[in-house]
Amino acid sequence: MIFIQEINHNKVTLVVSLQLCTAVYLHNVGWTKILMVAYFFGYFLNHNLFLAIHELSHNLAFSNPPYNRCLGIFANLPIGVPMSVTFQKYHLEHHRYQGVDGVDTDIPTLIEARLVKNIVTKCIWVLLQLLFYTLRPILVNLKRRGKWEFLNLIIQIGLDACMICFSGWRSFSYMIVSTFVRGGMHPMAGHFIFEHYVFNKKEGQETYSYYRPLNIMSWHVGHHNKHHDIPRILGCRLHKVREIAPEYYENLDSYWSWSHVIYSYIADNSLGPFSRMKKNLSTKNKYENCILFSVFLTFF
Repeated sequence: MIFIQEINHNKVTLVVSLQLCTAVYLHNVGWTKILMVAYFFGYFLNHNLFLAIHELSHNLAFSNPPYNRCLGIFANLPIGVPMSVTFQKYHLEHHRYQGVDGVDTDIPTLIEARLVKNIVTKCIWVLLQLLFYTLRPILVNLKRRGKWEFLNLIIQIGLDACMICFSGWRSFSYMIVSTFVRGGMHPMAGHFIFEHYVFNKKEGQETYSYYRPLNIMSWHVGHHNKHHDIPRILGCRLHKVREIAPEYYENLDSYWSWSHVIYSYIADNSLGPFSRMKKNLSTKNKYENCILFSVFLTFF
């Protein structure tokens, strides 16, 4: 029998401390060094924290949900932008309504599918993935903000202000760059694409897994089929599901490289934001395409 094992909050504390100390250490270095350290080091830490927040959104650290939210807000600190509480609301809907247009904001909008069709536009889209992930919920399925979002915002602004005042803009910039590079051309960013994009694989399969070493740094998010089947099991225990019920998972397609996923997505003209399985196509949001179109053109 499989039990939920609590996420190790000491690991979260260690990564948060290491990233904040790194930001302070880089307070007077050149911008080239900041970019290099952010890409080859800081990204891995912030990516780890983002996926820790993903685990916490399923209340896998404590039996009391508010404790999970508090730890999520703490894990959010080096990311620089308040997102942990809001992420939980949309992510749980992603699990409950996977692929439902207008509800699951993980699904790209129609305007993205129409615009992102060649190598150039796909490169831009990959680089700006986090921008689209941020805009989509606001334009497609806006939710009322509550006290937890306000708390997340105030604590994050306080940390950011302290970092700028006592360590300088370069330290703060390091955190932000470490966050936004994780949505672009980086091996770890492949998990944003591999999870649900259909690469001409088995008909009817809309969720995919990855079983390689990068799982160790990403709270085992690669076991994505099993995570969607049983989201209340900690990532590091999901391999047990495959061992117990191999008949359900051994024959499913999976990926061997996140870097290869990014390359294939960009290089293959048959792939794009449209390479997703949609359900119950909705037309209620008439204006989000026009707004996203304007934002997209801003970056050309």
